[in-house]
Amino acid sequence: MESSKTKKLVIVAMMAALAYIVMILIKIPMLVDYLKYDPKDVIIAVTGFLFGPLEALVTALVVCVIEAFTVGTTGWIGAVMNFLASCSFAVVASLVYRRKRTLPGAVAGLVCGVVCLTVMMLLWNYFLTPVYTGMPRETVAAMLPTVFLPFNLIKGGINAALTLLIYKPVVITLRRTGLVPAGRSLSSGQDDARPASSGAGSRSSDRISPLVMIAAAVVLAICIALAVILTKA
Repeated sequence: MESSKTKKLVIVAMMAALAYIVMILIKIPMLVDYLKYDPKDVIIAVTGFLFGPLEALVTALVVCVIEAFTVGTTGWIGAVMNFLASCSFAVVASLVYRRKRTLPGAVAGLVCGVVCLTVMMLLWNYFLTPVYTGMPRETVAAMLPTVFLPFNLIKGGINAALTLLIYKPVVITLRRTGLVPAGRSLSSGQDDARPASSGAGSRSSDRISPLVMIAAAVVLAICIALAVILTKA
């Protein structure tokens, strides 16, 4: 039991470090110069799928606090908005997935995460963006349907697609390195409904559905195309 907790702590710490690194390395302006996409929420969502919503929340908090004290430029308001955005997507997605640990459950969780992210950030952009940008609230309100809504929908779509693309490979890698026992549900500690045993059963559990990969890749391509079109418009 103690070894399992230690492995869990190590993996969560690794995921937090990875989320911070990708946040620093990948920042893509979208729609307007001050709205940038970074994929840290994908790593946080994968952490939540692996262990549960509490671990996703803790990872988001750690990453956002470190970001605020190192490379952040918007002060505490930016840190709060980053945290709210990460939790709206990753914590909600992992909460839904924890209740139904199947592919439909994962898709439902990610869709709920995208919707929650979009709604929450429209609300918080309306109230907080004027505070740290100095723009009149009327200007920000006019930007909600034309800038903030498409930005968060595209951001959420990219996050959801990338999470579907990398989650299974991450689980397979962790199982093959021995950090995660095969056939176990990481978020609950209970046996999976279809446990993976040695041999054919284990190989079957490690298969990645081509249809899922294709669907996720199509969603990712559509979101990227929309981002490019709207940014150039």
